Amino acid sequence: MDPLQEYSARRDNWAAREALFQKQFIRIGNWRLLTAILAAILAWFAFGRGAVSGSILLFPLAVFIALVVWHQNVIRRRTLAQRAIRFYDDGLARLNPIWMGHGIAGESFRDPSHVYSEDLDLFGKGSLFELLARTRTRSGEDMLASWLLAPAAREEALARQEAVRELRPNLELREDIALLGEDIRSEVNTEAATKWGRAPEIRFPRALRPLSLILAVGGIATLLAFFAKALPISPFAAILACDFAVIFLLRGRVSQVLAGVEASGRDLTIISLLVKRLEKESFESPCLQQLWAALQTDGQPASRRIAKLGRLVDILDSSDHVLVRAIRPVLLWNEQLAMALEAWRRDSGAQIGSWLHAISEFEALSSLAALAFERPQWCFPTLVESSSGSFHAEALQHPLMSPSRCVPNDVSFGNGATLLIVSGSNMSGKSTLLRAAGLNTILAWAGSCVAAARLETSPLQVAASIRVTDSLQENRSRFFAEITRIRQIVDLTRSGPPVLFLLDELLSGTNSHDRRIGAAGIVRGLLQTGAIGFVTTHDLALTGIEEYDHSHVRNVHFEDRIVEGRIEFDYKLKPGVVQRSNALELMRAVGLEV
Repeated sequence: MDPLQEYSARRDNWAAREALFQKQFIRIGNWRLLTAILAAILAWFAFGRGAVSGSILLFPLAVFIALVVWHQNVIRRRTLAQRAIRFYDDGLARLNPIWMGHGIAGESFRDPSHVYSEDLDLFGKGSLFELLARTRTRSGEDMLASWLLAPAAREEALARQEAVRELRPNLELREDIALLGEDIRSEVNTEAATKWGRAPEIRFPRALRPLSLILAVGGIATLLAFFAKALPISPFAAILACDFAVIFLLRGRVSQVLAGVEASGRDLTIISLLVKRLEKESFESPCLQQLWAALQTDGQPASRRIAKLGRLVDILDSSDHVLVRAIRPVLLWNEQLAMALEAWRRDSGAQIGSWLHAISEFEALSSLAALAFERPQWCFPTLVESSSGSFHAEALQHPLMSPSRCVPNDVSFGNGATLLIVSGSNMSGKSTLLRAAGLNTILAWAGSCVAAARLETSPLQVAASIRVTDSLQENRSRFFAEITRIRQIVDLTRSGPPVLFLLDELLSGTNSHDRRIGAAGIVRGLLQTGAIGFVTTHDLALTGIEEYDHSHVRNVHFEDRIVEGRIEFDYKLKPGVVQRSNALELMRAVGLEV
């Protein structure tokens, strides 16, 4: 399926439905008005003139009630159509360079101390996370963010790839999930809910549940008998005294149960509906089959169990109603609810963690599948098992840039080359190249497709020093911030897979002499650990690092040219060292006399 044509056709279909529902909405509203007017006229004839029987009003009343029910159904269907239109509008925006700022930015995941998160625009407006995230739950966002912040093992990444391939064409499933329930996201915290589900049981006396039910029924019966003057008030007072004794004895345990539910048992509607929808699917990839199996417990679908908890929480919410408050002690309302909630937790609480983990993992996979569907020109990378770092890409692009604007380049670390020194003018594409390599490596080891015609990569840990800044609050200069990040990168090389380092304008905060010596030492130390990577520079003296180890270092560059007083770039990576700089031309272009 062509994503642009498919999204456009589906959006038009939903827009036609929305227009039809809107017409029905107006028509039924008019009929309701006419029915109300007719009822008023009949009421005048019946009660004002006595010309007809008052029972005739039952007919317009029945018609009005039927119209109200029909009206609500049309409103619900119109709302779904409007949400579907927004769903496809968002999809169409992602196929054009207008998606930035309209998705889930993931601001809460931003971490300036992370070794590449801020440098590669992982979170925030216009970020990789905003391009990817198609989640309805907080736990789904957490899972997707964790995949972007750390590479998976090869077996896990390949399993995700297989699942993403299977989910990619299933647009119906993604549409259904987007339209489930209300247009809200579930805020259930996986860690807190799992801890609540596995906490030690709060025990109630076994005979207390039937006793509470007997007291509640007896209290209501004696109260009604008193109002009917069939019994004195004393039987009701005796039962009420027993109720207050039970409330006093159980107050600590009831408060503990209800507090746990308040913190961890809410926002379950979306999760229940999501689970119920997934239970209808059948999957072929082992990863998706495992997730589906995790939603079955003792032969009973998880959706029913979660829905039951949701109903109990809804009943708990109704405790604040004025009428319920008045009769709550008589019914032992909170006490019976607490015992029912604790019984649910005893039977199903241990499974909450696995249910939420399955849902969050599915949402993360579905987000990657949506990206693969919307970017059919991208490829799935070949993930090779190797103890040494390797990275070979054909037509590599920056995944956050529009394909129509992004110039692809071939990048390869092989034949002994483990370092590319990238020289070039300002704005020529050096930093973009580093971000393209880093982001695509992150996507590859998250299990996603990548913005390239072909990519083969070994397990790599990405580390970047691109956007380090000074900090007045922390009393840090830019140079100190940069060398601190480099220290972090060096520490990363001591564990895990080889590092892919991305160093932009290495040691630009010091003089050329110290810069060359320091940069050569840093690079040599990184390469000795088996790391591979890029160093960009304006300082052509740094291109001489190649002299230290000619077999492992290659110089490449980006060029620019002056055309009728304008600087033009082709953004094509070329071998060798750049031969000119555009700094003076740029200064003159903005009106500086240099």
